[in-house]
Amino acid sequence: MPELPEVETVVRGLREPLIGRRIEASWTDWEKTIHSPPLDEFKARIAGQRVRAINRRGKYILIELEYHTLVVHLKMSGRLYVAAADAEHEADRWVHARFDLDGGWQLRFSDVRKFGKVYLTENVAELLNHLGPEPLSDDFSLDMFREGLRGRKRSIKAHLLDQAMVAGIGNIYADEALFRARIHPARPADQLSAESAALLHGTIRDALGAGIKHEGASINWYRKPDGGKGESQNHFYVYGRADMPCRDCGDVINKIRLAQRGTHFCPSCQPERQDQGLS
Repeated sequence: MPELPEVETVVRGLREPLIGRRIEASWTDWEKTIHSPPLDEFKARIAGQRVRAINRRGKYILIELEYHTLVVHLKMSGRLYVAAADAEHEADRWVHARFDLDGGWQLRFSDVRKFGKVYLTENVAELLNHLGPEPLSDDFSLDMFREGLRGRKRSIKAHLLDQAMVAGIGNIYADEALFRARIHPARPADQLSAESAALLHGTIRDALGAGIKHEGASINWYRKPDGGKGESQNHFYVYGRADMPCRDCGDVINKIRLAQRGTHFCPSCQPERQDQGLS
């Protein structure tokens, strides 16, 4: 599933071709893609609205219109791109939602697995009120992060995947942040020392920043809006590198099942021990 760096890259790639365009009509052949409002209402409301801005909240793409916001969750295999109405794209065979734009252009939503969701709302805050702070914003303070760890017996990996704790982190960047902080992914969240918590707070930002710098990870379906691949997968320390040597110490990267996710770590750089706990 695309995570914060991939979604941020999509947002940045859509701004130039999409902002200022007017949506003239919409189409879908898979009604479940349009989560809300009901399809007929959705089509009537969105027609004629011009795109004012494009931003991101967690893993959600926010296309701000004149009166509403078009919210898109790519889920596992969603791709958004702008193309000329008469142009063919290699991802067109999986397009399940399309937005006709002025000037002969289209915004297309291709989704192989059909898990992606599209919403049209007047109240983004209410729709996304389940999300925690943005990890690259000032709202993601060290004090807030440490407080969120208190009393949490689950693994720190599971804690990072909880979107109510911090928005936008998924399996990839949780593994990368934990490696950078030298924390074993199975360690109970409330057993991190103050020093380890502070280190992880910083490496979360470092891992996500590196992901954005390299324009996301094209491991499965993810592509940038221009169809190109991201390069993050070429710079990972542990994710996707099971049975390969650690870039830092040379030990073999392990892969286990944790928090219902394949989890990668270096047993030497991330020893399975417990800190003294938060103070």
